[in-house]
Amino acid sequence: MWDPAVYHRFGAERSRPFFDLTNRIGATEPRAVTDLGCGPGELTASLAERWPGARVTGVDSSPEMITKARDLGAPVEFTVADLRDWEPGPGTDVVVTNAALQWVPGHQQLISRWVRALPPGAWFAMQVPGNFGAPSHRALREVARSSAYAETVGELVREAPVDDPVGYAGLLADAGAAVDAWETTYVHLLPVAGEDHPVLRWMEGTALRPVRAALDDTRWQDFRAALGARLAAEYPARNGFVAFPFRRIFVVATTAQGERS
Repeated sequence: MWDPAVYHRFGAERSRPFFDLTNRIGATEPRAVTDLGCGPGELTASLAERWPGARVTGVDSSPEMITKARDLGAPVEFTVADLRDWEPGPGTDVVVTNAALQWVPGHQQLISRWVRALPPGAWFAMQVPGNFGAPSHRALREVARSSAYAETVGELVREAPVDDPVGYAGLLADAGAAVDAWETTYVHLLPVAGEDHPVLRWMEGTALRPVRAALDDTRWQDFRAALGARLAAEYPARNGFVAFPFRRIFVVATTAQGERS
């Protein structure tokens, strides 16, 4: 279960890659815009502000996220659906997916299928985290696969479910699109507040979600304590902040020009 309140922690840091991604989309008057993995909807609503003449849709597999999104009252249609079942309609001129596809097994095949199905001159823009080799995720895998937790959550933590920019660029070029791919490492300065390490609080909004769902309250608190100790050693505080480097992978692609249907 996704918790919108937990996900909203460090909202400014989480939203910045979305705008760095969508600022590279050159569409002027798209007919339909879809945000795949829209979460609580605020960023999707910004797409409706940018393109007020477009039909904007947000899709997410989490009912909790979609409920929160609908409460915004934005001119957006929010829908609960599995991204693996989504297909672009004939008028879909912009597809955005921000920090979502890392949760979808086989998303590389989906991307290729989606781009091939988009109309001429359409835009596809994606961003996925590329920090699975970072100390934070190495520590998570080590604790999850230790003898105390391996049987319950050892298989829930992942090595690297995403490609690098070169891999995604090649995939989209093979689908006939013109591609702009890059990566950025953001250095987030997370404030120290309370007893919990800020990187632990960050991870609770995303990477730790499957682990939390699999453990009872007592074991979860023990797991948090073990992981928090490792994170404190890897990411020491300085002047009231913890520096948390976070790598992200971006791709913006456009389909070949031609006659729109």
